[in-house]
Amino acid sequence: MTKNNSLPGKYMFSLDIGTRNVVGMIGKIENDVFSVVDYEMMEHPERAMYDGQIHDINRVVNVVKKIVETLELRNEMKLHEVAIAAAGRALKTKEVTVSREIDNSKLIHSNLLDNIEMEGIQHAQEELDKEFDIKTRYYCVGYSAKMYYLDGSLIKSPIDHRGSSLKVDIIATFLPHIVVDSLYTVIDKAGLEVANLTLEPIAAINVAIPEKLRMLNLALVDVGAGTSDIALTKGGSIISYGMVAKAGDSITEKLVMEYLLDFSVAEKLKIDLLKNEEVEFEDIVGIKHKKSKKEILSVLDETLEDLSDKITMEIIDKNGKKPSAVFCIGGGCQVPGFTEKISEKLEIQKERVVIKGVESIANLNFGNNPLTGPEYITPIGIGFNGLMEKEKDFLQVSVNGKKIRIFNSKRLSVSHALILVGYSARKLLAQRGKKIAFKVDGVKKYVYGEYGESAKIYINGAISSLDSKIKNMDSIYIEEATMIEGKEVRIFDYLDLSEYVTLNGIHYEIINDFKVNGKVVGTDYIIKDNDEVVLNKIRTLSDLCDIANIDINKYYFSINNEEIDGDYLLKVNDEIQYNKEIKYREKIANSIEKNNVININKSIEEESNQIYHLIINDEHLTFKDKKNMIFVDVFSHIDFDLRTAKGILDLRLNGERAKYTDILKDGDIINISWR
Repeated sequence: MTKNNSLPGKYMFSLDIGTRNVVGMIGKIENDVFSVVDYEMMEHPERAMYDGQIHDINRVVNVVKKIVETLELRNEMKLHEVAIAAAGRALKTKEVTVSREIDNSKLIHSNLLDNIEMEGIQHAQEELDKEFDIKTRYYCVGYSAKMYYLDGSLIKSPIDHRGSSLKVDIIATFLPHIVVDSLYTVIDKAGLEVANLTLEPIAAINVAIPEKLRMLNLALVDVGAGTSDIALTKGGSIISYGMVAKAGDSITEKLVMEYLLDFSVAEKLKIDLLKNEEVEFEDIVGIKHKKSKKEILSVLDETLEDLSDKITMEIIDKNGKKPSAVFCIGGGCQVPGFTEKISEKLEIQKERVVIKGVESIANLNFGNNPLTGPEYITPIGIGFNGLMEKEKDFLQVSVNGKKIRIFNSKRLSVSHALILVGYSARKLLAQRGKKIAFKVDGVKKYVYGEYGESAKIYINGAISSLDSKIKNMDSIYIEEATMIEGKEVRIFDYLDLSEYVTLNGIHYEIINDFKVNGKVVGTDYIIKDNDEVVLNKIRTLSDLCDIANIDINKYYFSINNEEIDGDYLLKVNDEIQYNKEIKYREKIANSIEKNNVININKSIEEESNQIYHLIINDEHLTFKDKKNMIFVDVFSHIDFDLRTAKGILDLRLNGERAKYTDILKDGDIINISWR
């Protein structure tokens, strides 16, 4: 490379900006081999970062500038672009459930699923906001729909089904805006441009656990200074990420407190434990100490127990069970006894919990100054990832003119961009007009509005959809869905005013008139929400006779030659006949009045030689009458006025409706009344 030349295309400059130090590395890929051309590591002079998060931007910028200047001078070239990684500790995961009432007359399409999933991610984002005193803007870096429920039943895919309600369980992973922005600010202030940004667990696992091994259920544990990042594989892919807010610094801080040491002295003491059986150090008051490794490890045992407890609990929580093996990387995992504690707590063979150093990585090449140890896995992974990724991990797109940066963790679509800008999922689906609810004779009725038009989605001016793929610098434009106002419903639109019955060939409309909220209205009245409609209807034969001005007590009424009475409930199109003969009971009344004797059937035996014990209208009566006495004979023994009609004569024999010609028996119960 020639002085002041830019880095050639096959090379990649990467930075691992960690809590304790920063590693800059220049690498290249040739014939599937990643070669480390040069590297530089520098500690932060002050604690400018805590738990992987940048707190003092300018202090971090100064370290980055020194590394860049050193590498540029040593390699006689100019560095412009850099690959970086965000700390895995910043990932947040949320599980939410979203329910929605849907139109059961329509088939379910993928757009509806995209829409409800998008709403779920927005709910997850809202829940994250509530967890913090100061709102933190989060990017969704990945999600999956775990379960669908259609009308309450579990279903693998609701596509092309129908139902009234749809529910989905969603798991979503987020990265806070501040993490990305602080990294970009440091890079910008150092005079560089971000060529690629990934997540530290992704960078580490791409080197430590290649794709061919991901069919196995493996755990990668990166024990850094402030946090321990966890990544899990199974079935050929990365299935989950986890984080424990405790790592190597907790071990160093225990040494600080136990032996009254400066932090940097304690850090050196921790490193010395890896190679010496006996160590010497001086505390802050100048006292010199000489301790065995065994003695110091006994002091650290409680801290290591707590750290390994938290890590194994997180592995089980995210994996659901113990993994087949665990790979440990990062400087903090090298403390003697750490891997043994992990294997004990996970109850797996200690040989299956191993420290993964760069020296064990295949297809990796160094120059004259080779790297060793597990602490360089992530820096190498960042450079390797930057070279292997053909697209940037963060794309820049615009939504209705608003520019956003979106993490390229999967096949990105329009829906991912809309989630980031907080675009309401409800604005995408066509909505029905306002529903009108009203009552007719106390029964609830509904009239639904018509559907408007669905939203129109454009990418760079071309019509698209929610699941259309997006790429860097795409321009997305959304025309909101429309809603048609609720349609007008008039009385004559909803009620059938043509229904009728006939009486001796004359038509009578069943609905005479109607009231809305207590007021009589016309047929062109427009029904409003919460109206109460009361119908004045001809409901019984008695109602019909009142309308027709006919005395119901004077005539016989029938349908298809079957006699009916005043309580008969009319049905649409009933054809009712009545004759103009005086009713049979009137003949009876007249006979009683004139002769006090009724002879219905002249063939009935006149001989009175039978004693009857009857209960008539709750009165016990005993008398003699002819054999085969019939119901109408009762009127000769009781005082009951048949001459003045007071309604419909109700005859009951032993509780059942009776006829005048029913034959009586000794002990019968008789009831006679007007109704």
